[in-house]
Amino acid sequence: MSTTAQSWTQRYKPAASRRTQILSAAILWTLVGTGLGIAGSIWTFGAARGVVLIALVALALSVGWAKGRFVLARTARRTLARIEERGDGQCLGGFLSWKGWLLVASMVIGGRLLRSSPLPRTILGPLYLAVGVALLTGSFTFWRAPPGSIAPTRDHPNG
Repeated sequence: MSTTAQSWTQRYKPAASRRTQILSAAILWTLVGTGLGIAGSIWTFGAARGVVLIALVALALSVGWAKGRFVLARTARRTLARIEERGDGQCLGGFLSWKGWLLVASMVIGGRLLRSSPLPRTILGPLYLAVGVALLTGSFTFWRAPPGSIAPTRDHPNG
C-alpha cells in the first residue's frame, strides 16, 4: 500500500477504544439476537398451538441456551481476546476478523435464503428463536467483560 493510501486509511478509519469495541460487539450480538428471537417467536406462536407450541418453544429455548452457553460464549471470549490484543485506537469493525465478517455475511445470506424457502414457519420460527436465544446468551460474555480483565483462553491461539 502506498504511503498516501496508508495515511488516508489511518486518518479516516473509525478508530475506537477497546471499551467501545467490546460495547459494539455486545450491542451487535444483543440486537441481532433480539431481532431473531422476536421474529422466531412471532412465527412460532402464529404457526403452532397447544402442546406443539409448548414443545417447540421449550426445544428452541433449550437448544439456544446450550449453544449460547457452550459454543457462542467461547467464540465471544476469543473475540474479547482479539480486542484486548489489538488494543486501543484500532478500527471499530476490527473486533471481528475478515473471516468473522465473512461468516456474518454468509449467515445473513443464509437467513434470507431460509426466509425465501418453502420451509414452513413451524420450522423456521423455532430455528430463529433458538439462534436468537443463543446470541443473547453469548452476548452476556461481552456485557460482563471490563476492558483489561480479559485473560487469554485456551481457545485462543495465544492463550
